[in-house]
Amino acid sequence: MQRLPRWLIVGSLVLTANLRSALAENAVLFATEIAAQKHYPADVVVWVNTATGIYHFNGMRWYGNTTSGAYVCQKEGNQAGYRLPVFCRYCSGSADDR
Repeated sequence: MQRLPRWLIVGSLVLTANLRSALAENAVLFATEIAAQKHYPADVVVWVNTATGIYHFNGMRWYGNTTSGAYVCQKEGNQAGYRLPVFCRYCSGSADDR
């Protein structure tokens, strides 16, 4: 397996961070779960770790417990480029199963 040059790795990290911040401007972030639920009552509220771009469902370890983050509706979070953790036991099934 060939290793990538360091400049390419660093450049892609900077691009990813800039792209994430540009996309995140499209999502409406809230300080409280109640405010996020009022914004879009039909959607699931998730906690977004704004530093990593990963969101967590209620009941997960990091829901509301990261250094930087906010509540957002899942649909808007997906559109803004936020994603679930790679290993997520909540990822299979419907939102009703959570």
